[in-house]
Amino acid sequence: MRVVRAMGFGGPEVLVAGEAPDPAAGPGQVVVDVAVVALSFVQTQLRRGVTPGPPLPEPPYVPGASVAGLVTAVGHGVDLAWVGRRVVGHTASGDGGSAERAVVAVEDLVPVPADVDLRVAAALLDDGATALGLVEGAAIRPDEWVLVEAAAGGLGSLLVQLARTAGARVVGAARGRAKLDLAEEVGADVVVDYSEPGWADRVREATNGGPDLVFDGVGGAIGREAFGVTARGGRFSVHGASSGTATAIDDTEARRAGVTVIGIDQLLGFGAHSAGRATRALAEAAAGRLRPVIGKAFPLELASSAHAAMEAREVLGKTLLVL
Repeated sequence: MRVVRAMGFGGPEVLVAGEAPDPAAGPGQVVVDVAVVALSFVQTQLRRGVTPGPPLPEPPYVPGASVAGLVTAVGHGVDLAWVGRRVVGHTASGDGGSAERAVVAVEDLVPVPADVDLRVAAALLDDGATALGLVEGAAIRPDEWVLVEAAAGGLGSLLVQLARTAGARVVGAARGRAKLDLAEEVGADVVVDYSEPGWADRVREATNGGPDLVFDGVGGAIGREAFGVTARGGRFSVHGASSGTATAIDDTEARRAGVTVIGIDQLLGFGAHSAGRATRALAEAAAGRLRPVIGKAFPLELASSAHAAMEAREVLGKTLLVL
């Protein structure tokens, strides 16, 4: 079967297409014929040998864990009724997704509704489940102002939609006109370019003193500025570090600012509920209430181009590999 391997740590050029033996399903596992692989920015960081949290893989490795496709074989103890079903899931090994076939544990399988495209399902497997978890943890209230960083990204665009559904008003922060336009398209009431000086002041003005809730997926200097503009009595929810470093706020600073910080360690508890939340996200998509933004889809063999586009911040929404 075709695969893409990271032959070492480095730039996108370390991703090389090749061949590998077909995998076999072990007890409690299935083989999925992969149609779509969902990429995340974290994968580009791991490929460079830098981790915002997950352990570094040992090269050479086949990157990617989030796949969508058709179950074609099952291992011992698995119901044969799974064969032929359209599913999304995470690979049993935590990598190996960038391939024609992948092994997934049966308990991690999420059936895809008949009227949901596999690309949509792949885009929602991680980002949809994570967005639902973040929204639940932050307890959005009607009429609050919510600031969403990276509002044109795969996860950020879903957070904008879910915040609006909860009755909040949303400031979408992103970089560049195209991304700001997309943030408005998915529901942001106000958009702000955080590559421009004074962007935090514009957020404060738009929200009449500061947002009640911030979803921080960028970290670094932008995350710090976003914390500084959060209204007293508000919440600051950290879920990402696309800048390279997650925003860390100590208890003393949080108390002084009067802000409740929901740290990035909240993600550690998401795994146990990911399948259930992914199922809910797919149901919302089937009902037309949640729409993932799919920016670009690359053939498997062009995984290096997909990574390069993500790192150059050229992609709106989710980036996929398709087979």
